Amino acid sequence: MGPTIVLLSILLLLLLLSFVTVQQGTVAITTIFGKFRRILRPGLNFRIPLIERVFKKISVQNRSAELGFQAVTVDQANVNFTAMLLYSVFNSDEETVKNVAFKFVDDRNFMQALVRSVEGSVRAYVATKKQAEVLILRRDIVEAVKDQLDKTLEEWGYHLIDLQLNDITFDEEVMRSMAKVVASNNLKAAAENEGQALLITKTKAAEAEGNAIKISAQAEKEASQLKGQGIALFREEVARGMASAAKEMHDANLDSSLILFSMWTEAVKNFAQEGKGNVIFLDGSVEGMQKTMREMMAINAMDTDIQKSSNKK
Repeated sequence: MGPTIVLLSILLLLLLLSFVTVQQGTVAITTIFGKFRRILRPGLNFRIPLIERVFKKISVQNRSAELGFQAVTVDQANVNFTAMLLYSVFNSDEETVKNVAFKFVDDRNFMQALVRSVEGSVRAYVATKKQAEVLILRRDIVEAVKDQLDKTLEEWGYHLIDLQLNDITFDEEVMRSMAKVVASNNLKAAAENEGQALLITKTKAAEAEGNAIKISAQAEKEASQLKGQGIALFREEVARGMASAAKEMHDANLDSSLILFSMWTEAVKNFAQEGKGNVIFLDGSVEGMQKTMREMMAINAMDTDIQKSSNKK
């Protein structure tokens, strides 16, 4: 009875040791006497008890790691990077899993190699760029690092999914100098914009002034033409009226010089009423009046000749 119970207990224990549970998202590596045997997939797996043992369980899920490091640009500016790595096992094929399990002693050594590889790739790329270019080359840096590391990581059994450069900063002195450059560029741009605005304003003002002068000159020209036409019409009407009055006086056997005398007295009257000064100097002598009368008669004769010429036309 006793040996039977012991034998059954041993068999039950061996049976329990023959089953291994592998979690979802994980694969297990088994060895026999230290040599790779096979890969156990997620679920309940059978193994040879006491001989086949689980060497390592490997997660095939995505993993992340944060790191910070410094690089130097071609113009000797120190750049501080804060990055986040997103990586995973390349696939669950046997060769890939064997590389993941046996390439490195442990995960700590793998992470050290991965971080140093990323830092070296970033530093090599940044070393060819100027400090002013680094901030706008975030995506280019990521692509350059992935191009350089993809083959190496594949040999290790891993794949770099993404590299996010969360923060890119320069030394304090460099940041101050960059701020001064930005400020001076902004002032230069503002001055150029102000100069352009002033040039446009002056140009528009000159155009407006030129248009105003042109319009004013045109208006003066038209006003002069209208004024000349008005004076011509006035003289024509005066000449017509004087000719009619002279004809009536001639028909009445009166001297037409009375018309001129009447115009003379009317002129004297207008001088007195419309004059702005306090004193009006007029030649009131008989000789002066006769001279004025002769001049007015000459003008009357000239207007009569002009009227006749107009009528002939």
